Amino acid sequence: MDDLFDVIVVGGGHAGCEAAHAAATMGSKVLLITMNMNTIAQMSCNPAMGGIAKGQIVREIDALGGMSGIVSDETMIQFKMLNRSKGPAMWSPRAQSDRMRFAESWRLKLEQNHNVDFWQDTVSKIDVKDGKVVGVHTQLGMYFNCKSVVLTNGTFLNGLIHIGEKNFGGGRTAESSSKGLTESLFSYGFEGGRMKTGTPPRVDGRSLDYSLMDEQAGDENPMKFSYKNTKNLTKQRSCYLTYTNEEVHDILRTGFDRSPMYSGRIQGLGPRYCPSIEDKISRFSERERHQIFVEPEGWDTVEIYVNGFSTSLPEDVQLKALRKIKGFEKVKMFRPGYAIEYDFFYPQQLKNTLETKLVENLYFAGQINGTTGYEEAACQGLMAGINATLKNQNKAPFVLQRNQAYIGVLIDDLITKGTNEPYRMFTSRAEYRILLRQDNADLRLTRFGHAIGLADDDRLKRVEEKEEKVKALIQVIKDLSISPEDINSAIIAKEGSPATQKQKWFTLLQRPELSIFDFSYLEVVKELLANEIGRDVLEQAEIQTKYQGYIEKEEDLAHKLQKLDNIKMRSDFDYSLLKSISAEAKEKLIKIRPETLGQASRINGVTPADISCIMLFIG
Repeated sequence: MDDLFDVIVVGGGHAGCEAAHAAATMGSKVLLITMNMNTIAQMSCNPAMGGIAKGQIVREIDALGGMSGIVSDETMIQFKMLNRSKGPAMWSPRAQSDRMRFAESWRLKLEQNHNVDFWQDTVSKIDVKDGKVVGVHTQLGMYFNCKSVVLTNGTFLNGLIHIGEKNFGGGRTAESSSKGLTESLFSYGFEGGRMKTGTPPRVDGRSLDYSLMDEQAGDENPMKFSYKNTKNLTKQRSCYLTYTNEEVHDILRTGFDRSPMYSGRIQGLGPRYCPSIEDKISRFSERERHQIFVEPEGWDTVEIYVNGFSTSLPEDVQLKALRKIKGFEKVKMFRPGYAIEYDFFYPQQLKNTLETKLVENLYFAGQINGTTGYEEAACQGLMAGINATLKNQNKAPFVLQRNQAYIGVLIDDLITKGTNEPYRMFTSRAEYRILLRQDNADLRLTRFGHAIGLADDDRLKRVEEKEEKVKALIQVIKDLSISPEDINSAIIAKEGSPATQKQKWFTLLQRPELSIFDFSYLEVVKELLANEIGRDVLEQAEIQTKYQGYIEKEEDLAHKLQKLDNIKMRSDFDYSLLKSISAEAKEKLIKIRPETLGQASRINGVTPADISCIMLFIG
């Protein structure tokens, strides 16, 4: 084709969809090249979005103007807010999705964006001139010109699927792998490796006995991901919980000699936090059982995802073991679980915009960077699409700091520390998680999304209105005094110490046992509820009141540490001139070439003494 595209996105998974949508919405002429138009936004593994820390990422994507939250809301079949028993920094939204409708919704949204063109093909080579990417070659012999490229290849780069002693090329079941691109990237000096992941068998829900399992219903008052006016769920589908047992474990062990992981046929690095069932019964041999979550794949389909039973054992062993699980005695299998190994590239080769250091205007996003998970991939695609567009428009890059978003934590971890196993986000990775809550992603990020042209005016208006309502409510909370007789019944019911004198609502609300809804008898709260102020406003005011001291302390710490991130490092800085830093620090600084002093301080092996030395040198 003779057309010059602003951005070519390679791959139609979660990263590719967000990259294409973001770039196109911001004005780029986008070409999305995917191997199969029918599997755009395919949920290759579990049919769910969100979860611990991942739900925060989906909220952040939505706040910036991305689409994962909206698509999830439109296609969810169940919603749960996880970790409600813990503090709000740990609350994490999760939705069970309708797999087919999720993919359909994403594709239709991309098709409705007139700046997105599509081409079904496999990219086999990138074209680079004078250190800049200028186009891509495909297996069909096509060549496309462009200003920038975003690679979001998922598990398809030289993908190899394993089921027992069988193995065959593929990016996922029934789909071919991508050949040639890895070798093309190697030719430009990129360094990469192999990773592995797995998926469980899918089974026929009609063959299961749910009466023998524990029902796992959704929340009574389900929330949603998007801050837009997507609809709330009015009905939900339940998941179910059952367990493995010693008999199941014994059957699985009979297949270990035919397991590709135990025979050494898979050399790739595997996910520590999502182990196969073989790994579980081997590493945790003292446990008599492991949880199995039975998850429906949609509203109407009978297909079931057997969460917790990821495996690459021979299919006959899988089926035999499944039939010893309570409720699975007559199970019929649709397709067996399998392991897949694929190529990835070390993310230390990226800038904080996700542009590669070796080739200008080339961006990597998703599993090509060593991550795992839809949400981790989607947010990388979003940031790559944004930054590719901003650079083409000669505008400043958009980079989120660690104290601004989980997205900032994820990207900084990747480019600074790298990863030797599939990277998954956890709340424990974020040192500012009290600031980075799922409830305030819009307050943190929507103004950024609006400023770069991604979040629309409606989003900004909603944020401004929410801020005003929260501010006004907090002022009421600070001003209103409440007598003991008006609140002690609620305190006693929560097993707290009764109030002995009149106190400000603000002071009472800081008690851990009391919620803002315990004051619903107050006329002011009744009036607020009557005016449909919104549960999100009430909860936001409560969180800011209850955790004010912690929030202020964390903000102060973030401000102090931010100073190091404001000190820029020259890309050609000669670290060999530094005689006083350790050899390990020197080696890693030369290889990674951090963009700021703050990033340098987070590199494994670089000590505070090394940072002090650099600060003295650059004066």
